[in-house]
Amino acid sequence: MNMVNWGFIGCGSVTEKKSGPAFSKIEGSKVVAVMRRNATKAKDYAARHGIGVWYTDAQQLIEDPNVTAIYVATPPSTHAEYAIDAMRAGEPVYVEKPMAANYVECQEMLRVSKETGVSCFVAYYRRTLPYFLKVKQLIDDGLLGNISTVQVQFSIPPYATDYNSDTLSWRVKKEIAGAGYFYDLASHQLDLLDFLFGPIASACGHTANITGLYDVEDTVSASFQFQSRVLGSGSWTFIAPSNTRTDTIDLVGTKGKLSFSTFMFTDIVLETSEGKTSYKEANPDNIQYYLIKSIVECLQEKGTKVVSTADSAARTNWVMDRVLGSL
Repeated sequence: MNMVNWGFIGCGSVTEKKSGPAFSKIEGSKVVAVMRRNATKAKDYAARHGIGVWYTDAQQLIEDPNVTAIYVATPPSTHAEYAIDAMRAGEPVYVEKPMAANYVECQEMLRVSKETGVSCFVAYYRRTLPYFLKVKQLIDDGLLGNISTVQVQFSIPPYATDYNSDTLSWRVKKEIAGAGYFYDLASHQLDLLDFLFGPIASACGHTANITGLYDVEDTVSASFQFQSRVLGSGSWTFIAPSNTRTDTIDLVGTKGKLSFSTFMFTDIVLETSEGKTSYKEANPDNIQYYLIKSIVECLQEKGTKVVSTADSAARTNWVMDRVLGSL
């Protein structure tokens, strides 16, 4: 494709700044249509972003002859359905993370992609951000020596909407999200570790619902091992005290320790026998820009490699389902 004409299935908050504007900032890429089931919101989004066509039916958008690629930005429960419909229509698809509501659905998406020969990409954009590329560089340069352990620690207090059953986010409704906040947030961390160290070969975990604010887990503990033999562990709680937020990943090797965050983008800190060094890296205005750019260039056959594919993303769903005991 010389020009990639995108159609958005779903145009909620994630598309306002994180992703949406990036599609039109890239040479040879533009958004030509959007879809949302709520007509008022679909029309408003199209008007505010200068998009000429809007729909309330996903199939109509997929069948629009001007649309040549699809961005699925709906909750996980519909990712597989829309992505499969797009691929069967011959349209490459870019899917929000997590790839689907469970690993079984990921397998079906992979099967259809292989069967049709149509590409499927997933929005694990941290693989392309300078911050995490610096982390990867420090590892690849051997500054940590042989890495032995990875530890993830994450804690946040409940969101205001968690306290009222009438205002619960779809992110804690299993039938829509696949699980709870673990699926939504830990997916970024586990995919990033896959990027840094390769596939996780084994994983297990324990879950708890301590507060009963919603039906899914609010606390998770995990243990895993990479094919490279590096050992990993993690703990996640979404019911921490109001003044408590933890967001750290610690890598320990034979020559040093590296600490960084996933969401807060605190300084990357390297500790070795020579002392402590900190690194800062800036994000683009639209945080998915670099990944979307690589996808557009791949579709334009410019030889650009896309680092977040359906194959890699499905592995993250597999790990999460193993941790949650659903696989």
